[in-house]
This record gives sequence, structure tokens and C-alpha cells, in this order.
Amino acid sequence: MLPIAKRVRELAGLRPRDLGQEILASTEPLLLRGLVAEWPAVAAARESQQAAGAYLRRFYRDATVGAMLGAPEIEGRYFYNEDLSGFNFYPVRVRLDTVLAELEKHRTTELPPSIYVGSTTIDTCLPGFRAENDVDLGARNPLASIWIGNRTRIAAHYDLPDNLACVAAGHRRFTLFPPDQLDNLYIGPLDFTPAGQAISLVDFARPDYEQFPRFAQALEHALVAELEPGDALFIPSMWWHHVEALDRFNVLVNYWWRQSPDYMDTPTNALMHALMTVRDLPPEQRKAWQELFRHYVFEAGEHTAAHIPEAARRILAPLDDDATRGIRTQLLKRMNR
Repeated sequence: MLPIAKRVRELAGLRPRDLGQEILASTEPLLLRGLVAEWPAVAAARESQQAAGAYLRRFYRDATVGAMLGAPEIEGRYFYNEDLSGFNFYPVRVRLDTVLAELEKHRTTELPPSIYVGSTTIDTCLPGFRAENDVDLGARNPLASIWIGNRTRIAAHYDLPDNLACVAAGHRRFTLFPPDQLDNLYIGPLDFTPAGQAISLVDFARPDYEQFPRFAQALEHALVAELEPGDALFIPSMWWHHVEALDRFNVLVNYWWRQSPDYMDTPTNALMHALMTVRDLPPEQRKAWQELFRHYVFEAGEHTAAHIPEAARRILAPLDDDATRGIRTQLLKRMNR
């Protein structure tokens, strides 16, 4: 474990009905001790791996899931190969009951092959599970996913949505960093990633401070949360988090939602477009565009268009679904010229 002293702020005694805006819109991570302790899935996991697997099979209806498989030598660290030209695991489509059987087969193996089912929509692979194990987030209408595997280490990454991660089986350790630690985490390629999100290239189990010296500075800002079955962790949007599943059998249920309207596109697209159109401009031109982005985006407010008659503000007026659709149409036309 990394030498981190600071812990995520912990709240105890809460139940799902207690989750209000002060928690679900927090700008810092929160450890919600025992939030889902009453789930039947948690009770089954506390009994045994076999009982937990049998409980999940109650809801299984022949669906296949995406899984990642790695040799025992990767020790659960899903990552790139040595020169970052590929990965150290391979993806497969497989029946979920086959995954559960394989995990049970290796429950006493000292160094088992690594098995990981990540971010799988619960209602698709386990219909009915949420009727007994769920957190009602009301109008937030989250995407509910399940993660199943043995011991794994998932490199530090960020997610755009807010995230409520609930441990149903096993123990998990999260190491979290605020968004301003980007420079100190040594992020890999943006457009070639193990699972869709750019990741830190630092091996948290064996950090190489000669290759990644600023990682020591990142650790000064790190928070750690250790969860057992029934615990949950709220992770705010854009916080970097490294995730370790610590037991031979682990199940996590998480909920993702955004605090922005559905018509808003992902800012990742804007970043990619800026890399293509702004980054390599001459320095003075890039500086001019930095000022435009500051004025119209990062420090935008009522003053931005106050001098323009309200009916004539067009794209500078507050956006809605129709206006956003019109902007998207214009962009597509320009990009396809």
C-alpha cells in the first residue's frame, strides 16, 4: 500500500433514503460506511463466495458479458504491454455463469489467472437484481453497472459522471486525487486506452520515482478509502481514482449520473477537437484562442453578451435541446466539408 495518511471523509449510519444533495453533489469524495449493508447480495457475500455466486445466478438469463482475461503474471494489473503498442490482457464475450464458475474454480489458487467483468449494465445481465439491491437516486436516472472479478488493480483514471460505488462482495481500496493533479499522474495516450478512459502510467504497487518523479507530489494530495461489503464511496466527477479489488471474489455495483442536461455533449469531444485545431497553432495565435475560451467558456457569465440585444444573442444565450441540436448540425457540416 502507498504511504498515504489522509483518509476520505467518512459518514456512518446512513441509508439510501438519506442521500441528499449535500452528499450527491459533494465536490469531495465521501465514504458512506454501511450504506447498502442491508442488501441481500451483501448478506450472501458475507456467507461465502459460493453463496454470493448462487445469489447472482438467481437473476441470470443467458446473457453474455464482456470480460478481460489476464495471465497470472500480471497480478491483476490491467495495463498496456511493455511498449504501449497493445495490452497485457485480452477481451472476450462469455456467459456470466461461466465467469462465476471460473472464479469459484480458482478460489484457492495462490496466483490465479486474472478475470474481470467491468461496467456491465445490471438490468441487461441480471434482470431483477435491482428489485432487491438498489439505491434510488430519483430524478438523477443513473446508469447502474456491475463489476465482478478476482484480485485486480485498475489504473488511476477519471470519469465524467458523478459515481456512487457500492461494494457487494469483497474488499476494495480506492486511492483518489483531485483533478488538479493531472500533471503529477503521468497520463498515457488519450485515444488508445485499456477500457475507454486515459490512465496513469504509474504502477501504484511499485512506483518508479526516477521515471515518474512528480508522482511523489501527487501522493501529497491523495486520499484513500478502504471499503468492505455494504460500504459505498461517492466519487465526484473528474476525480482521478485508482481501484484495487483485494479479495479472491469481488462484486461492485456503481451508479453514474451527470449534473448537466442530457443534450450536453461530452467535453472529451471538445478536448479532441481542440487538440486537432488549437494546440499546434503559433504561440501568439494559441494565446489569442486561450483568451477567447476564457471569455466565452471558462469565465462566461451575464457580462459575456450583455451588450447584445437579448433576441440576437443566439449561441451566446442559454442553451437548450433545440439550440444544441442546431450547433451539432453546423459542426457536422463544417467537419464533413
